[in-house]
Amino acid sequence: MGVRRFVLGLLLAGAVAGPALAKDEIQASAETNPPPAEALGQFDRYELRPATLASDYAGHKANQEALASFQRNLDERVGAWVGERNAAPATHSPVRTLVIEPRIENIRFISGGARFWAGAFAGSSRILVKMRLTDQDTGQVIAEPEFYQHAKGMAGAWTFGAADNSMLVRSASLALDYLKDNHAAAQGGRTGWEKE
Repeated sequence: MGVRRFVLGLLLAGAVAGPALAKDEIQASAETNPPPAEALGQFDRYELRPATLASDYAGHKANQEALASFQRNLDERVGAWVGERNAAPATHSPVRTLVIEPRIENIRFISGGARFWAGAFAGSSRILVKMRLTDQDTGQVIAEPEFYQHAKGMAGAWTFGAADNSMLVRSASLALDYLKDNHAAAQGGRTGWEKE
């Protein structure tokens, strides 16, 4: 049974890793994000739009699951922050609104099933999120920070996929950090970039 599972794992790893190898060079473009065009506290209201997935990755079931999980984590973190900010009194007339549009630009997500059968052989999970911040009235892009995270294959195997899912939590947390850190003053923030 052990040999059979190992062979099945290798086959599944090939099926999972093969198509993704060409797109496996997912990485942030820099260690830090540049500051926004202005402090985000200059806006009175914030509109968080649903996260989207780049069309190149939308056809894969595991990526759809990752998008749903990322959205839950985004709602818990960024959504809660947006709710708090929107409850504060407006200071501008007319009221200024910042539109927040998160997009999974690149992803390679190893599902729990693939981790069970292939373990570390399924490879590493990776995600690159871009978050466009736009002035609703003028259409001006205020910032477009990016956030990168990964989960190494061995970590995913040892945690039965928990490390892969934690990558999605950390990505949403980086997005929240950028919004909070640039609220009072425009100063940029980290991308989660890591040289491997």
